[in-house]
Amino acid sequence: MRIISGEWRGRKLLAPKNDATRPTADRTRETLFSMLTSRVGSFEGLVVADLFAGSGALGLEALSRGAESCLFAEQDRDALDALKKNLTSLDAGKRAEVRAGSVMSLGPARRGYDIIFIDAPYGTGAGSVALDKLRRLGWVGAGTWVSIETAGTEEVNIRGFEMEAERKVGKAKLSLLRTIAAPADQVDQTDKAD
Repeated sequence: MRIISGEWRGRKLLAPKNDATRPTADRTRETLFSMLTSRVGSFEGLVVADLFAGSGALGLEALSRGAESCLFAEQDRDALDALKKNLTSLDAGKRAEVRAGSVMSLGPARRGYDIIFIDAPYGTGAGSVALDKLRRLGWVGAGTWVSIETAGTEEVNIRGFEMEAERKVGKAKLSLLRTIAAPADQVDQTDKAD
C-alpha cells in the first residue's frame, strides 16, 4: 500500500499483521479520492474522520492532500499498531487523533466533520448502524460528505441520507452520501415543540 497523491505521494504504508482488517486497495482508494475531489475540490483545511481505520490509509491520504486534521478510530490491536507506525513514519502525529476502541463507543462530536470515511467489515451492516448513531451525536453537519465502503452486493440505505454517487471497484462498492435537509415546515414544527 502506498499514498497516492499529495505531500506523501508514493510513501509506503504498513498493513496490520493479522487478517482481522481489510486494507482498502490502492485502486479503490484512487477511485474514492477521485470521486471526492470532483465534489469537494481541494482537501486543504478539511477536518476528516477515518472510522474502522485499520492502517489509516484513507485518513492519511486525506492528510497528504492537505486536510487539516484526522480523527482515526480503530479497535483491533494489530491495526492500531500499524496505524501508529504509519503516523510516526509520516510525521503526521500533530494532525491526527487516534481513538482506540469501537466506533460504536464514540461520544458526541465537538463539531461536524467535513468528510467521514467508514470502512466497516463487509456484510455486517456496522457502517450503517455507526453512521446513524454518529449523525445523532453531531458528527455529521449539513455539508458533510460520508464515504461508506461495502461489499459490492450490499445495499446502503440510511435514513436521513441520500446517495450522491456509487461505484463498484473489484469486490468493493463505494457510496458517497449527504444528509437530506429537513423541509422548512418540519423545522418550524420542531422549533415550536421545544
